[in-house]
Amino acid sequence: MGKVYYISKNVGLAMFVLAFCALATIIALSIAYNNERVKNRSRPGGGATDNTSLPTPPTTPFTPKEPWDHYRLPDTLVPVSYNVTLWPRLEPNADGLYIFTGRSAVIFKCVKETDLIIIHSNKLNLTGQHARLGGLGDVSAPAVRKTWFVVKTEFLVLQLHSRLSAGATYVLHTEFQGELADDLEGFYRSEYIEAGVKRVVATSQMQATYARKSFPCFDEPAMKAVFNVTIIHDRSRVALSNGMAIDAADSVIDGIPVRVTTFEPTERMSTYLLAFIVSDFVSIQSNLNNNLLIRIWARKSAIDDGQGDYALNVTGPILQFYEHYYNATYPLSKSDQIALPDFNAGAMENWGLITYRETALLYNPIVSSTGNKERILTVIAHELAHMWFGNLVTLRWWNDLWLNEGFASYVEYLGANHAEPTWNMKDQIILSDVHKVFQVDALASSHPLSRREEEVNDPSQISEMFNTISYSKGAAVLRMLSEFLTEPVFARGLSSYLNTFAFSNTVYTDLWDHLQEAVENTPGFHIPATVHDIMNRWTLQMGFPVVTIDTRTGSITQKHFLVDPESVVERPSQFNYTWFVPIKWKKTGVEQQQYWLLQKTDTNRLMKVSGNDWVLANTNVSGYFRVNYDLDNWDRLLSSLSTNHQALSVINRAQIIDDAFNLARAKIVSTTLALTTTKYLHKERDYIPWESALANLNYYILMFDRTEVYGALQAYLKKQIQPLYEHFKTTTANWTKIPTGHTDQYNQINAIWVACSVGVGECRELIKRWYREWMANPSHNPIHPNLKNTVYCSAIAYGGVEEWDFAWTMFKNSTLASEASRLRSAMSCAKAPWLLNRYLEYTLDPTKIRKQDATSTIQYISNNVVGMPLAWNFIRANWSYIYKQYGTGSFSFSNLINGITRRFSTEFELQELKKFKEDNLHVGFGSATLALEQAIEKTTANIRWVAENKAHVLQWFTDESK
Repeated sequence: MGKVYYISKNVGLAMFVLAFCALATIIALSIAYNNERVKNRSRPGGGATDNTSLPTPPTTPFTPKEPWDHYRLPDTLVPVSYNVTLWPRLEPNADGLYIFTGRSAVIFKCVKETDLIIIHSNKLNLTGQHARLGGLGDVSAPAVRKTWFVVKTEFLVLQLHSRLSAGATYVLHTEFQGELADDLEGFYRSEYIEAGVKRVVATSQMQATYARKSFPCFDEPAMKAVFNVTIIHDRSRVALSNGMAIDAADSVIDGIPVRVTTFEPTERMSTYLLAFIVSDFVSIQSNLNNNLLIRIWARKSAIDDGQGDYALNVTGPILQFYEHYYNATYPLSKSDQIALPDFNAGAMENWGLITYRETALLYNPIVSSTGNKERILTVIAHELAHMWFGNLVTLRWWNDLWLNEGFASYVEYLGANHAEPTWNMKDQIILSDVHKVFQVDALASSHPLSRREEEVNDPSQISEMFNTISYSKGAAVLRMLSEFLTEPVFARGLSSYLNTFAFSNTVYTDLWDHLQEAVENTPGFHIPATVHDIMNRWTLQMGFPVVTIDTRTGSITQKHFLVDPESVVERPSQFNYTWFVPIKWKKTGVEQQQYWLLQKTDTNRLMKVSGNDWVLANTNVSGYFRVNYDLDNWDRLLSSLSTNHQALSVINRAQIIDDAFNLARAKIVSTTLALTTTKYLHKERDYIPWESALANLNYYILMFDRTEVYGALQAYLKKQIQPLYEHFKTTTANWTKIPTGHTDQYNQINAIWVACSVGVGECRELIKRWYREWMANPSHNPIHPNLKNTVYCSAIAYGGVEEWDFAWTMFKNSTLASEASRLRSAMSCAKAPWLLNRYLEYTLDPTKIRKQDATSTIQYISNNVVGMPLAWNFIRANWSYIYKQYGTGSFSFSNLINGITRRFSTEFELQELKKFKEDNLHVGFGSATLALEQAIEKTTANIRWVAENKAHVLQWFTDESK
């Protein structure tokens, strides 16, 4: 799925939190900027529940007794094809409800004798003759004894008078009615205002378990079939589905003039990739190699404004790159991409009809920022990667989701780099995925990439798989695999895998088989163990190692890295938490070398150095592990940073900072050593090291922005940021130009927002002046798009109700989704508690804040040091409602718990968190269940860290800021 983050892409959310903010009260600035630049990885997943009542845990564990008590389908029936006709009504009925009606005929084969037909169906009312069973060919179908729904497992069950015959083929006819609700699940409605008129779109989101809300179906990824889709709709609107429309005939049904659009049969595919849309959208198009139609769909005003042009321009080159990379032709006749006003995910890879949030597809070169442009590029690249990996070849069950999403999350950087070769996109994975997931995977409550099938059953468990581990660790581990296999070997094995299993399902070990075959067929190439043996250690056990190198002796050791060394790992590992670690390394004046650490302890005499020479391991962060050294080597690396930082690569400068700060939190090195890695920053001009430093210093801000440490920290950062601020002030001719380099534009943003937050020169007055000029002339915004997040947030924080209300007006009137998103984030930066409380209340009203944006808006507010306790109180007071609305299906729901509790670092907050868990057991936590456990773990660790470090952190910042 696209980054809702998950992202996203992102977000999706899961977001990568950038490091700094403008004063204690504008911590949310980092989130605002990050939401602008880094893809949202958040994606929705999981199944629908019965929203008429909240679940109450049973007093005794539920033991399934009947086949329909299990969440997984029995292995008795296999679908072959569907004929599905849907008629969405885009006007409310007499009861004020939007509905859709439909009929379906699923042809299935019986593989084991049975007198039961069990098929998924959720919140559909059977109509007409209900469910009718027929046989195909000479087969006669037994009569239906009775039919019923099972709410818990979301099944329609038909009990027959006699058994179906193994090997025979049957057809099940159903007629049904469902609500075209605004819940962002299944077949749902999206609304928007254009030219003062409310317009309604019927659209869909099937992943992971929502196809069953649209029509009765075998709703599991391994149950692939061919889908023949027909849509009945108003003649003034256009219908879209996975395949090309092959017929559109006007008709009159029940006295209503309609158009009946029929689509070409799909390829054999999973239910979660289906898509149906009815709208009054328009498109722009191009043809790739004269045989593949590419279209971008959106609101007419957006297309007329040219907002789809960039997406159209990059889609063709990315598709061509993947065809070459996969050595497999795109198998469909068209590639539609559509921007939806209401969409819970960042995007969704429906085969042939990819759906996006507007912020992930639409770009205005005048109003949108470089960050908007990059997000659109990477999300498109992510979704198009799925056309082969995920759609053409699909994992058998959701426990292996990581391979599907992790692969797309890795390859998106390759596709994006091809489309925009000057952006240096391949390096961005270090910040956006590797460093981000290190934070989660270093917890004792983490989990392996691949879980056992029996661990992932019900919709909320499936939804919980759409997390940072699946996306970002999956990407990091697959990148490591590609690095040590080399890209040509990796690509050959991948091509063999895709062509062998096209239109079918696999388990992750099938990929290892084909990669191993590629290794064995490459003359002169070898690895120290099989791909299976190496990769099982990275996928079947959670976490990652810290590799410690003693350059005095050449000794090398590995140990499971835990950010809280006092935490207890309860999950057993068959490998005893050891890994086969591929270490690329170098030392002073010597080219990069490859070394494999295959046990807990080893010795490599080549890593023994003396004098002023240093050793640097994990060059360019090609491996998924942290590195520690003896103190002498740390001193030599720090000296190199201080005297000639460019002797180390940009990525490795960022790595040294990130490793040191996290090793210090784990009590492996001193906090002083970690802080010392930032002392050279006044010389640093590159974005990636600065971003790494700010992300790590942000933890100190979160822990100390309510204490006296914060003043000394600000003073130190002022000293470090001043030269960077002056550098960009000069190179941009006093902020009248924009840097030419892609990442330089990001670092200019860092320079302004950090400088303003710590009181550098005229920075605050500059920002207030720009915002006042816009308020004086709302039709002319003088603020460059790249700087809008920073300026909006800072100006609202420095201002009052007038600045906030102006932002709200501009938000409501915005015709560009990315601009509305910036303003929505910036309004969370206010200082006044009453403004923030009013804003929190707006999240309960979909006419003010769209449902897709509600949880992220609450999270934005919680990132503000003033807003955090307000958001925490709000969540506790409204948990039942929030859970009911978002708790079972939204990937971003877990981000809500993660975001609100980031600052928790006192015993009082820990007890509040535990009481919140206890008080709401009867409600549930859905896809945030693991996030809540991790919040308790992180809060416990924060309490200890603050107690142990506060005094000497204060002293260090005080001394170094002089």
